[in-house]
Amino acid sequence: MTFLGIDYGEKRIGLSLGDELGLAVPLPAAVGRTESARMRHLMRVLESRKVGRIVVGMPYNMDGSMGFKAKEVGLFMERLRKLTQLPVVAVDERLTTHQAKEDFKSQNRKWDRKSGEIDSHAATLILQDYLDQSLGQTLLPPHEDLPG
Repeated sequence: MTFLGIDYGEKRIGLSLGDELGLAVPLPAAVGRTESARMRHLMRVLESRKVGRIVVGMPYNMDGSMGFKAKEVGLFMERLRKLTQLPVVAVDERLTTHQAKEDFKSQNRKWDRKSGEIDSHAATLILQDYLDQSLGQTLLPPHEDLPG
């Protein structure tokens, strides 16, 4: 199954792709000038990548409550369910955008906020968290099982 990770924003929608191997990778963000342009971009990705499940970052407040943004994302998720007929699940995204920016800084990478690069990196963190939890995937066996 192919999974699409989403970091939803009013101006940019960060996107990432993953599969049952358990690795999420960033895709170009939906950065169209209008909401309908961003949604067309998103729908093209869903169709061309044959996505089977959508994973959306839910911006809970730091205390775990749902604020205005979380409710907005909930409405977006419901819209996706109706448009796509795909399962749409939420993953706690607290601090993923902050982490994405820190990752770029630690790599001495510069970014243009309008490009959506940070948003897609945040979507990758969100999807990777989901894949790690749902697939229970580890890339390497425990140390004692390594050959040699």
